[in-house]
Amino acid sequence: MVTRTILFTLTLLCITLAGSAGDIQSVFAESEADYYRLDSIMTPKAQTESRAANWKPAPGDLVLEVSGIAVLDDHRIAVAIRKGEIWIMDGVYEEPPKNVTYKRFATALHEPLGLIYKDGAFYTVQRSELTRIRDTDGDGVADEYLTVAKGWGVTGHYHEYAYGPVLDHDGNMWLTLNIGLGLKKEHKSRAVTDPTLGFSQGRWRGWGMKCTPDGELIPVCAGMRSPAGLGVNRAGDVFYTDQQGNWVATNSLHHMREGAFFHHVEALASMSLPGSPVKGIKEIPNGLPFPEALKRMPQLKPPAVWFPYKKAGQSATDIMLDDSGGKFGPFDGQFFVGEFTQASIQRVFLEKVDGEYQGACFPFRSGFASAVLRMDQGTDGSMFVGLTNRGWSSLGTASYGLQRLVWTKKMPFEIKEMRAQPEGFELVFTKPVDRKTASDPKSYKLQSYTYTYHSSYGSDEILPRNLEIENITVSDDGLKAELKVKGLRELYVHELNADGVKSKEGQSLLHPDAYYTLNRIPKK
Repeated sequence: MVTRTILFTLTLLCITLAGSAGDIQSVFAESEADYYRLDSIMTPKAQTESRAANWKPAPGDLVLEVSGIAVLDDHRIAVAIRKGEIWIMDGVYEEPPKNVTYKRFATALHEPLGLIYKDGAFYTVQRSELTRIRDTDGDGVADEYLTVAKGWGVTGHYHEYAYGPVLDHDGNMWLTLNIGLGLKKEHKSRAVTDPTLGFSQGRWRGWGMKCTPDGELIPVCAGMRSPAGLGVNRAGDVFYTDQQGNWVATNSLHHMREGAFFHHVEALASMSLPGSPVKGIKEIPNGLPFPEALKRMPQLKPPAVWFPYKKAGQSATDIMLDDSGGKFGPFDGQFFVGEFTQASIQRVFLEKVDGEYQGACFPFRSGFASAVLRMDQGTDGSMFVGLTNRGWSSLGTASYGLQRLVWTKKMPFEIKEMRAQPEGFELVFTKPVDRKTASDPKSYKLQSYTYTYHSSYGSDEILPRNLEIENITVSDDGLKAELKVKGLRELYVHELNADGVKSKEGQSLLHPDAYYTLNRIPKK
């Protein structure tokens, strides 16, 4: 009886603080799971530490190291797995998914790291080719494997992963190719070397390629280290993610376009090959702040978004466009980017300023069972998430598997968009804000910093500066706040913390942090 009295008293206190019984939850700390529920379709627990060399699954189990996902309809998806197979899974939308069935469709592939379904056929990039796979006799098993495109180098180095494809709006299929890290003599005997810079790599390694509908393989852009994710926005532009390492300051998102060079210089081993759209690089600015390196090297292009290390992931992977028209929540048209080490997903808002992409990244959802490698959107707007952490450790209880992320229909209080303005930023919220807290400069902290462009592994945040918010204007509907900021810097990351902002109902932001890559300040 005493316990019930205490609970009743606490409840009344919550109602008083929140303003109404419907707002009780707002006075408690809310979690990501309140808004995006995570259903496990197959996530077997690891038997040992996931990074242990001797770890193996139980005999006879399907090792569902998901490396590609293609949604087929409102019952089935297809998944590629790293051991070289494609499986058709039925019943994956069930809640809970108790009656999922598995049928092997294709086998004998060489580590496929992507999957799409088009015109009755699957397409996947194997280590040495783009392949079309079909079932021509209708028995549910592939019997035709055709090479669509090939021509990039494979020296035998373990790090020469190949990813894709994704399909743009013109019917081209795009793929990306890893750099081989630290080639040895036996690898270099199968590599190409640029005569000016002296870099050696497998042919087109570190490049983005596209295959036309006629089957022509075209090199498009260069400078990639480990471009594990590919995605296409609503405009039909293609993007890739890269992972921190030598020449790569931190994880990043890039707009792929002809002739662009991004950061990893060993990709320039193929610069002199016929068909290369990247030309004329004769020296590398090593050890400079990234904005200065851009001035010294005109071919070098900044990422659309930097993901500050650990704050917004440690190893970026796949890109998924929310194309659900609102079925997945308030972020329709935005990108979601997978994260390997932290087993999580980030969210990205992009805009064009002077014809170039830039934008902000936000934390979105953590707590996956293993490293997030692949994502695809179901017909109901939910997100299928493929997991595998082979080759590196990750958070989570499993080494591989498949999960499904479902919006619970509850609206989270988030910064939906962060837009650049001539004198600051405009924040767009998912719910009306409390005008008092949103208009108070003390509710925000803003700083900017950049990175070093160099051959060393990653970069610290350098040249940091705290920025003053001079004025804040909140829109009449409470959904926007315009921040006038003193000291904006082009080509710097602008890190915002809005921890003091409350919603009209008194909620704190579910994720108060945003990281805007300000490549260009809009003109007045």
